[in-house]
Amino acid sequence: MFLAREGIRSVIVEKQTFPRYHIGESLTGECGRLLRELGLEARMLAMGFPQKRGVKVYGPDGIGSWFVPVKLRDEKGELYDQFTWQVRRSEFDKMLLDEAVARGAALVHGQATKILTNSEGAVSGLVVRLADGDELTVEAEVVLDCSGQATFLAQREMTGPKYLGSYDKQIAIFSQVAHSIRDDGDTADLCRDNTLIFYRSKFHWSWFIPLDKDVVSVGVVAPAAYYLDKKESKQDFLIRELHALNPELKRRLPDIELAEDVHVIPNYSFQVKGFCGKGFMCIGDSHRFVDPIFSFGLYVAMKEAQLAAPVIKGYLQGDGRDLANPFAAHQLTCEKGIDILEDMIDLFWEQPFAFALLVHRKYTEYMVDTFAGRIYDGYASPAIAVFRNMLKRERTYDDVSLYSVPIGSRYNPERAPLWQADSLVEGTEEWIYSG
Repeated sequence: MFLAREGIRSVIVEKQTFPRYHIGESLTGECGRLLRELGLEARMLAMGFPQKRGVKVYGPDGIGSWFVPVKLRDEKGELYDQFTWQVRRSEFDKMLLDEAVARGAALVHGQATKILTNSEGAVSGLVVRLADGDELTVEAEVVLDCSGQATFLAQREMTGPKYLGSYDKQIAIFSQVAHSIRDDGDTADLCRDNTLIFYRSKFHWSWFIPLDKDVVSVGVVAPAAYYLDKKESKQDFLIRELHALNPELKRRLPDIELAEDVHVIPNYSFQVKGFCGKGFMCIGDSHRFVDPIFSFGLYVAMKEAQLAAPVIKGYLQGDGRDLANPFAAHQLTCEKGIDILEDMIDLFWEQPFAFALLVHRKYTEYMVDTFAGRIYDGYASPAIAVFRNMLKRERTYDDVSLYSVPIGSRYNPERAPLWQADSLVEGTEEWIYSG
């Protein structure tokens, strides 16, 4: 849709049939803004998606908590209350796909199998295997990898190397549950459709995201060693954890009635170096994913799509055609934005009390901005400098060969965990450090 606004014809190659199940249901404030910019607010309201007004994080006792509201900034730079949405991705993604086709995109049902290159080594299209087994050649000026964690171009070594990120020893197990207990108040922090996060110990937490008036998405993220040590099926593990992880979560799910199969994603943190080049560009999760705790994944994909469209238009008109990487400036913009998110998340894990102070007292408005997703377009916040100073981290972007190396938070039992000091399960340390 962003390409269409620039007058660019696009072909979508999609191997799955929509609607289909997908995780990642919570939208940040700026994600909501992008949907409004695309003229989709009326559709979102008509589809009845729950309205999110913030995120609340509970400590392990289920009593202490902190809240970050959804706020946008107007033309004068003033913050104002706004809402975004929680979405059932099967419905939301199908709506987006149908709308893209309605606005002129061509849809090809099939699986991309090979990358085409021209005599200069630039990507020039794809070979697609159709459902009946036939092959179709699709020639293109630019190939955009929007394959998410499948990382289509990286797996075929068209990009630079793919690194496991800093949270790759975790596992996420998730489903949907009916008949939960929600907040029901008049203030933003008591909105019944807010995102709730329940903390147990370092790198061990659960999410609670309303999908409609009755069903919520729930998931548990934990060290993979902890899951393996339990020797349970993924369903038994999830059901037990939803009652054992946090007393406030147990209160909200008195009777666990699964409304969806139980799914699992292991080792999901990664980063692709050199994700743009002649004739190609990776978008969103197809080049980097840090940590799902604050629901940035969908926003990053949509924002990068918005940023990419005018850059691609310039390329089609001749800009940078002779450069080794015509999209180097765009690549750097994307990296700088996600680096901000990584630094914020790392500080949350490594120095939780300082993080809470930044949220509630010292840099409240700036933290609201970062949680919303205002991290691009020359965004500068004094809170970011504080993140990096407290992490003893220096970001440099002078050498393109260096800036994309992942450096984020590591499991470290000597550093303060959030709220209490039982973050590591006995017997898992050797597995964690074994690499």
